[in-house]
Amino acid sequence: MFMIQLVIVLLLAASAVAALVLQSRSEKTDAAFQRSLSAAEAFANAPGMLEALRSDDPTRVLQPLAEDARKGADLDFIVVLNEEGIRYTHPKTDRIGKEFVGTLDPVRRGETVTESLEGTLGPLHQVTVPIRDGDGEVVGMVCAGVTVRTVNLLLADELPLAVGAALVAVALVTGGTWLVSRRLLRQTRGLGPAEITRMYEHHDAVLHAVREGVLILDGDGRLTLVNEEAERLLQLPGEAAGRPVDELGLDRRTVRLLASDREATDEVHLWGDRLITVNHRLIHEGGDRPGTVTTLRDTTEMRVLSGQAEAAQRRLTLLYRASVAIGSTLDVRRTAEELTEVAVPDFASLVSVDLAQAVLRGEEAIGAEERVRRAAVGPAGAPHPLHPVGTSFRLEIDSEELAALRTGRTVLTADLAAEEWWRHGDEAFARRVLDAGLHSLITAPLVSRGVVVGMAGFWRGRNRPEPFDLDDLSLAEELAARTAVCVENARRYTREHDMTEALQRSLLPTEVPPQSAVEAESRYLPAQAGVGGDFFDVIPLSGARVALVVGDVVGHGLHSAVTMGLLRSAVHNFSALDLPTEDLLGRLDELAERGEEDGGGINPTGPIIGATCLYAIYDPVDGRCVLGRAGHLPPVLVHPDGSVEFPDLPAHPPLGVGGMPFETVTIELPEGARIALYTDGLVESRDRDIDDGLALLGQALAQAPPDPDRACDAVLDAMLPEHPTDDVALLIARTRRLAPDQVVEWEVPVDPSGVPAARTRVAAVMAGWGLDSVSFGTELIVTELVTNALRHGAGPIRVRLLRDRSLICEVYDNSGTSPHMRNASMTDEGGRGLFLVSRYAARWGTRHGRGGKVIWAEQRLPRGAPGRRDRSEGAGRPRGRGAAAPDA
Repeated sequence: MFMIQLVIVLLLAASAVAALVLQSRSEKTDAAFQRSLSAAEAFANAPGMLEALRSDDPTRVLQPLAEDARKGADLDFIVVLNEEGIRYTHPKTDRIGKEFVGTLDPVRRGETVTESLEGTLGPLHQVTVPIRDGDGEVVGMVCAGVTVRTVNLLLADELPLAVGAALVAVALVTGGTWLVSRRLLRQTRGLGPAEITRMYEHHDAVLHAVREGVLILDGDGRLTLVNEEAERLLQLPGEAAGRPVDELGLDRRTVRLLASDREATDEVHLWGDRLITVNHRLIHEGGDRPGTVTTLRDTTEMRVLSGQAEAAQRRLTLLYRASVAIGSTLDVRRTAEELTEVAVPDFASLVSVDLAQAVLRGEEAIGAEERVRRAAVGPAGAPHPLHPVGTSFRLEIDSEELAALRTGRTVLTADLAAEEWWRHGDEAFARRVLDAGLHSLITAPLVSRGVVVGMAGFWRGRNRPEPFDLDDLSLAEELAARTAVCVENARRYTREHDMTEALQRSLLPTEVPPQSAVEAESRYLPAQAGVGGDFFDVIPLSGARVALVVGDVVGHGLHSAVTMGLLRSAVHNFSALDLPTEDLLGRLDELAERGEEDGGGINPTGPIIGATCLYAIYDPVDGRCVLGRAGHLPPVLVHPDGSVEFPDLPAHPPLGVGGMPFETVTIELPEGARIALYTDGLVESRDRDIDDGLALLGQALAQAPPDPDRACDAVLDAMLPEHPTDDVALLIARTRRLAPDQVVEWEVPVDPSGVPAARTRVAAVMAGWGLDSVSFGTELIVTELVTNALRHGAGPIRVRLLRDRSLICEVYDNSGTSPHMRNASMTDEGGRGLFLVSRYAARWGTRHGRGGKVIWAEQRLPRGAPGRRDRSEGAGRPRGRGAAAPDA
């Protein structure tokens, strides 16, 4: 549009300039003719003209006069002619005397000729007049005029002004057009006529089709626009547009709102039986008062749908909370409590959970039982009229509702006062419930694998006045189903945990065996997350020695417990062979490695991987303790003065991943020193690294009482968190030494004569110890063992007698061969010595060392003998906090 208008303006300006030029040319030409005519007549009638024509040389007289007259009249030429048309004068003197170009006949007749032609000076305009004498005869002619070039020069002087004026006009018109176009573009958002027309059509369609009322009022309160929805909502009369709003029959509140200067956003008003959302805005149109635009939206149905959506969202939120909160622990009672915490107060005022007796005991429920026990009531700690936790109920089928519950169907009781089944014949209980304001109940069975394992009761009271409905029924079923699954998981875990713990405790020692080397006490605590594979042991060895063992199997559960039992049995078997510490660890490592290679052939639960072990042998005769470890933490030594030491033991990988020979360390322990063996659950936890745990353990042992039993309790109290995540085994042993008068040792010459001397020495020792009653048997044992060493061994040979809980005879020689008892025939001269030894000794055996072997034999001391103790004396009590039978 702008370009079209610009082209039109340019054409009009060009036309105007052309018209001005043509008009000016015409005027200039007419003026030139008039001036030429005046100059020609004035010169033709000038005094002396006739005399000059009649003179002998008219050119000499007239040429100067003609040039002066031409210049004075501002003409291009004034030419004087005779009657034949020969020039007497001319601006160009070479043209004088030549024939004149132009029309002369009319002039000879006395007429004046005005004409435009191509002359000697180019295109020109000229006027020719006659010269008359006194008689009126034409005696000559005068021609005056201007060239077309002179006229054009005159036009050129005026053309810039005309063109400039035209350009100014074009600029003004163009600028105005541009401003108008720009304003139109702003007002129409750059839309063309077709788009504007389509926009108005769409505007009308939307305005009258949308389900939102629109009213527009001008500054005088007159309704200028209203659509059908507004007419329907406000019930306006027909032809309401154009009328004042106060004449439309609306109530005063509505009129005040529509004409108000107060802006409103999403205000809800009640008009009749409908909820209307109102938005009110002012329109500033430049007048004294602004107009208003008001939109009305009927939100009655939307409010209903929104309420339903909010209720659904609340139910989904509650179910999500239940999925996260219920079943966070594998404890049956705690799972029931979590249901009460989730459902109160968002869903119910009170929640009760009753579970079958078998489920609470960890047993599998085989069907709906007649008796259940209340497991939880929530909210916890709040007063309520329901039966307390622990109350047992008998579910007698005397109503349809109870029958439905036992078959797994949920029962909705919207009005408690109008129903009887829930009272169970207990009117006092029913009266308490109703007096407390409880008015509605949903009873949902807890069904697991098709079996009803309990019931959940959801009660509503005064804080939730609306009764339960069908939507609440489905939500209660969802909560009950979730709880039933978690209860079953907790029951299974409890049963497996109890079985595994019972198995593990049956595999662990229940008391410290009788021995005199150490005073030992132990503790075992299973983790709440599951029983692990920690084990410990105190094993009496030959020669009054004792083995202290502690180990750990990676993992929790039945596999770890069984693996622990296998390792403990293997340790006992290898200890019975009197193997040195390094050999015993090597045998255990070989056992674990062979079990892994055989794919669990040795261990029916799978290969032994990641098991650790610490094995120590303490000799009370010299106080030496030989220690070795396979992937286990080092022991802690507490000296009699209270100082704490962590012995630096050679580190070896766990059992089954080594292959290298084990190394040991021998340390000497004074009497009264304490050695503590433990598993990593004691020193390592999620919020404490192992170095800090070891430092804390050393501090706790230093401050613990000397008594091992009290020391175990003090260490556990100082080290363990409230809920340990790993099982813990702790063994504390306080060392003892045999008195010098309890040990007699001498060297026997490597000669048969040494045998009688040995018998004599034994008899003297027995007499000194007051053991004359067993002297003969001891002499016979020493005789046979020394004779065997002389015949089959190598010197030196030593004999050592120990008086402890039993009488121990030991014969050492430098040979590695071991004697074997065999059946001697009637004709054999030898081979009956070991039979005699086994007859008089309670037990006998051989242990090997680095320098040879020791053949030993133990004899029971007679009653009343010095140093004798009953076998039960000194035996430890059952160990482990939490070892009592679980609460039924």
